[in-house]
Amino acid sequence: ASAAASPAAAAAARAGLRALRPLGACSGPRRGAAAASAAFYSHLEREVAAMHEAGTYKVERVITSPQASEVTVQASQEPVLNFCANNYLGLSNHPALVEAAQKAIASHGFGLSSVRFICGTQDLHKKLEEAISRFHGTEDTILFPSCFDANAGLFEACLGPEDAVISDALNHASIIDGIRLCKAQRYRYGHMDMAHLEDILKECAGKGTRHRMIVTDGVFSMDGDIAPLKEICDLAERYDAQVFVDECHATGFLGKTGRGTPQLCGVEGRVDVINSTLGKALGGATGGYTTGPRVLIDLLRNKARPYLFSNTLAPSVAGASIEVFRMLSESSDLVEKLQSNVRQFRTAMASAGFKLSGHENCPIVPVMLGDARLASEFADEMLSRGIYVIGFSYPVVPKGAARIRVQLSAAHDAEQVQRCIDAFVDVGRAKGVIG
Repeated sequence: ASAAASPAAAAAARAGLRALRPLGACSGPRRGAAAASAAFYSHLEREVAAMHEAGTYKVERVITSPQASEVTVQASQEPVLNFCANNYLGLSNHPALVEAAQKAIASHGFGLSSVRFICGTQDLHKKLEEAISRFHGTEDTILFPSCFDANAGLFEACLGPEDAVISDALNHASIIDGIRLCKAQRYRYGHMDMAHLEDILKECAGKGTRHRMIVTDGVFSMDGDIAPLKEICDLAERYDAQVFVDECHATGFLGKTGRGTPQLCGVEGRVDVINSTLGKALGGATGGYTTGPRVLIDLLRNKARPYLFSNTLAPSVAGASIEVFRMLSESSDLVEKLQSNVRQFRTAMASAGFKLSGHENCPIVPVMLGDARLASEFADEMLSRGIYVIGFSYPVVPKGAARIRVQLSAAHDAEQVQRCIDAFVDVGRAKGVIG
């Protein structure tokens, strides 16, 4: 090192030494700081108490078994049927995936201890990205630690102040947070309101925005709605816009062969950017991705902050995920089984008098109850009857729109689905929800 340092470097060094002094070396009483901390924690305690009072406090039930259609939980003596997991294809504990994960650990180790661009890219990661691209029919794919990270990294990297991002009002929190990070002009259209979307597109085109990106969930996870992608793609072509779709609650199981909402809506090849997850239908572990044009993926590898500053996906997850895409490319049996369960459940619940939300093909079936406390108590009663479901209320859903969100899986058999229906009817009558 140089014996002499610049005045600026010397000043920085002195500042660093001051910052390293222990707290005890600081002059002056800390009584004011202690009082401020006490006031802060008292505020937090009041916030938590208010959630308890309103019935919106979330309690985590502890599962003591692998994720499956039937699980054991600490709150129950007997196994319970699980109808609240994102395990749409029943792959979370599939023997073929467990074996593939074990083989990947044996051959490629437990972790990489690195981000991708330093020394965190293995052949497994490249093979998985290629498999995802083939599955979606896209040019290239980039992996992220989660789809939340994929959504956090996309918009900031590719949109600037001259651009416009136009988002559905009920898009997932990760999309909202990702949009907040970018400098584009932000617009929000009413939930699946195509007339409102067109008005905004006209306004943006009239203002001379450089690029316009329409942003939507493919499936809205709290409502079971499916975005009208054909209409969205038509508007995008009319107003020279790009289409982004978050497919977390669609990839692997919606559409004839599980290619998601673009396949279901007949717009494959017309969606510009797809973000999705490996953590739901595709085995339920962790990991997300962006798939689309190669030039976009190249940009994200160099500019997406969650990619650049987060550890790479574990080899076990990459290896098991490659197996998932191989399975889905060879057979659609699980997709067909899931749709059979969806038809059975939705038909019987509607006939019993329950108010259901969502698209008829969607395995997310919100049973609308309205009151937050009723939803929480209803879920507890269901658990006592051997059915594991969760009540959702504000702030996860709007006030007055509390619900039980049921999620069907290909792992459920017809008898298990019927047991769930029977329990709903029993509790619904006891609570006065149905006659």
